[in-house]
Amino acid sequence: LQLTGLIDQVAGRGKAKVSAGQYLALAVLHRATAPCTTLAEWWEATAAARFVRPKVAAAAVREEAFWRATRRLTTTQLERIEQAVSAKVRQEFPEPVLLAVDVPNFAIYTRSGTDSSASAALAGLSAVVTSDGAIPLVSQVYRRGGRDVLPFGVAADRLAARHREELTVLFDTGQHAQLDLDAGMHFVGALPPGDFPDLLSRPAASRRAVDPARFPGLTALDTRATVFGAHRRVVLTHSARLHAAQARSFAQALSGATRQLDGLALALAAGRNRRPREELLTDIARITRVRWVDRVLTARLTGTRPGELRLSFRIDEAARARLDEEFFGKQLLVTDHEDWPVLDVITAYRARYHLDSTVRMLNGAFVAAPASRWAWTEHRIAVHSLVTMLATAVTHLMRHEADRAGLDFSVRELLDQLSGIGETVLRYPSTGGRPRTRRLITARTEVQQRLYDLFGLATYAPR
Repeated sequence: LQLTGLIDQVAGRGKAKVSAGQYLALAVLHRATAPCTTLAEWWEATAAARFVRPKVAAAAVREEAFWRATRRLTTTQLERIEQAVSAKVRQEFPEPVLLAVDVPNFAIYTRSGTDSSASAALAGLSAVVTSDGAIPLVSQVYRRGGRDVLPFGVAADRLAARHREELTVLFDTGQHAQLDLDAGMHFVGALPPGDFPDLLSRPAASRRAVDPARFPGLTALDTRATVFGAHRRVVLTHSARLHAAQARSFAQALSGATRQLDGLALALAAGRNRRPREELLTDIARITRVRWVDRVLTARLTGTRPGELRLSFRIDEAARARLDEEFFGKQLLVTDHEDWPVLDVITAYRARYHLDSTVRMLNGAFVAAPASRWAWTEHRIAVHSLVTMLATAVTHLMRHEADRAGLDFSVRELLDQLSGIGETVLRYPSTGGRPRTRRLITARTEVQQRLYDLFGLATYAPR
């Protein structure tokens, strides 16, 4: 992407030893590879100092130096930087399908890494991404909880105005209330499957494989249903992987609930628990009020006075079988794209998941202030969100390139594979002159070697 040059064209190179473009490029590299460390900690442990050009002094790679350099960037310049990078990405994707996505839990900005008090600033982010690869092009960060928070539909309209191209809005279950689905903007969204029991009860034979090579174990039913007062196209999907994960999670939750009920029943029978009936009923409701568990587990408390109370419970195996057959592994999507293949509908919706998971990886649970008595101003949040979006664009482009080479990884899996490629430093004892040092690339697996060749890492290897 040539980030340094693109950014310096917008912001100006200036007379500083390290330009704003260099600092933002370093911040992107840092965020993508070691987001839980400070800039200084990362720089000390990485081999980047050997191949980053122009060379940067270690003393300059500090949080305070980064924020001094970027505070001169205006809001207009930040937008122009994003536009310049977007134009560069578009050279790779000349005519992409564009999606408007909302990430309501983008970041929590705090004074420290564990501060979750009222002083924390909660931020969401709306973005335009490509359907192929979920690569962000335009974004807008907003604070959550304020009176002037824009509904996602309004934010999507503004993003569309900035981008001046047709967008498809993606929404999650419950977000449709923020949108006017009859306003003319295309959409793909998720619906609560439980609201459509007739669709859930359709036999597995009614579904067809989507794309065994790209989405193994994924089947779908392309049909129509009445949604929000109109007859719309819906796609019911079933993922074997999701089914297994949900079944495993449910089994663990059910096992935990029955263990707690067993312990409570034994305590009552032995006379060790003499709490009032109302308290016990509240406790039983807390134990069984777990997603799906309350559908199959029924508890019964007999007796009226402490010492006489007894607890019994049963598992409804028929209800458990219905859960497994009708709910696990399923997702229900709605769209107004009548001409899109099912594969394109699913790919578009999954872009939201890919963006959200990468953002969570890059930002972590909290974004801590780099110093005490340091406030997260609107400008600082804008700079931080720009770095996050640039790092997302870089890593998603890498994932897209790996996918084209036949390596199907999530961003996290891809970076984990690459992080296994390191350097070994051999220091030979002195024989009268200066000690000799030799650097070697560590041994690589077959997959790591393919990634090593794909991304041209030999260019940066020690010689």
